[in-house]
Amino acid sequence: MIPKKFLQQAFYLDQRINSKIEQIATLNSLARKATSTLSDMPKAPGRNTSRLEDIIVKIVMLQEEINNDIDSLVDIKIRITEMINDMEDKEQQMVLEKRYLNFSSFEQIAVDLNFSIQHVFRIHKQALSEIEPVIKEYEENKDESK
Repeated sequence: MIPKKFLQQAFYLDQRINSKIEQIATLNSLARKATSTLSDMPKAPGRNTSRLEDIIVKIVMLQEEINNDIDSLVDIKIRITEMINDMEDKEQQMVLEKRYLNFSSFEQIAVDLNFSIQHVFRIHKQALSEIEPVIKEYEENKDESK
């Protein structure tokens, strides 16, 4: 896997978590609108759950998925942090941390570090080439442990 793609895993997982949180908000809104009718009349045997129960089940399932995704995100961020911390160049560390752990834009990184945008791009490119062997080694070790 190319370094950039490996490092971007955290961003995409974070986006997926946010999307699921939005889905839960939508389902919660639907749950507030769903009403169940209470009646002493017998129901049809094929329909034994209410619309509200269906929505609640979906919410619970999504919350479980979010919790699993958050666990994965924490693991990925720890792995990426360890790899970045093993680098010697502090500027490269800062650029990679801000880009792939804080999800900052290159423009924001340049402002935060008081660098020109071209300098940030240059540092980023160097950092990716330096971290590539570390990522390859990690993936080889991961494959061997399976």
